[in-house]
Amino acid sequence: MADADLDALIRQLAKQQHKTLTAAVKKQRDRYAALAAKAKDAQGRQLNRQLAKDALEIGTSTVKRLQMSADNAAYSHARSMRQAVDAAKEAAKKAVKETKDGKPKTSSKKGTKKKPVKSGS
Repeated sequence: MADADLDALIRQLAKQQHKTLTAAVKKQRDRYAALAAKAKDAQGRQLNRQLAKDALEIGTSTVKRLQMSADNAAYSHARSMRQAVDAAKEAAKKAVKETKDGKPKTSSKKGTKKKPVKSGS
């Protein structure tokens, strides 16, 4: 994994988390469905059935939002890396062009010597 792209790694981990979270959401839904089956009155059954539906809906939408976030982060990282590579290539081309043109790199400071500071003692 050391040489894998980070964006691919982000997507892979998000996929694993997606499966785990989806299983947890379904487990919670099943728990409410079991409570609905055990309920002794119609109102309790209806309440737990509705809770099961809501738990599945809310949990699924939350998992989708997390997946979208991970996809966006992976895409953003890949785009940033492409831009960094392009910038490095441009800088290398510019450096090669300057050396071919024969322009020596000079420092911005001219050859001025500092005068020693006299102490007033």
